Amino acid sequence: MTDERTAIDMKGILSELTFPKVDEGSLVVSTGDKQSRAQPKDLFAVNKRKSWDKTVEARCDFTYKLSLTRRSDVNFISIWKKSIYGRTLTDIKGDSEMVTFFAESITPVISETLGYHLADGSWAVCTSPKRRHKEKNFATLISERIADSLGIPFYEDVALCHSKQRVNAVFELNNLPKESNIIVFDDFVTTGMTLAGMKKLLSSFGKNGVYFSCINNKL
Repeated sequence: MTDERTAIDMKGILSELTFPKVDEGSLVVSTGDKQSRAQPKDLFAVNKRKSWDKTVEARCDFTYKLSLTRRSDVNFISIWKKSIYGRTLTDIKGDSEMVTFFAESITPVISETLGYHLADGSWAVCTSPKRRHKEKNFATLISERIADSLGIPFYEDVALCHSKQRVNAVFELNNLPKESNIIVFDDFVTTGMTLAGMKKLLSSFGKNGVYFSCINNKL
């Protein structure tokens, strides 16, 4: 049984209320001091790839992880991998003592891989083109040590690159080795595009390339 003292006629109250009309196109989203019109989300839009965050630099803890990797149509052998902890690549390249450490670590791997073939006089060492350095860079200094330890020639600036971009860079021949077999060394490999550029260049001149790196710059 309804108590007439507390019953409320909601129908009568609601009939007296008025509501403003809302134009969907006039909606705005507040963003601090600025306002922008709300845009409907396109469910079929293609997400753009985020740009590389250069503030998070690659590191290496030098845990030995010998591996054969194929990347950008190039097979290369590496001895370490990028890690979450360890020294940054900038720190590594800025330490002159690391040149000897890198050379002494990778040279036995090259020697064991190629074996007695290294003594037939058909082998030489080179590295990827300098991009930001006109003087001898980290990879060049290591390559010199590798060649000296193996007792084979080192050719500096075999290729030139006029672009700082690593992806789809085109290399130009500068100093062609006379030897038919070339050990191509790079201090670290990320996309493999640099080694691919060297492979394309050397093969066009009838040279056989074998590719080595110290750091595989992918987890």
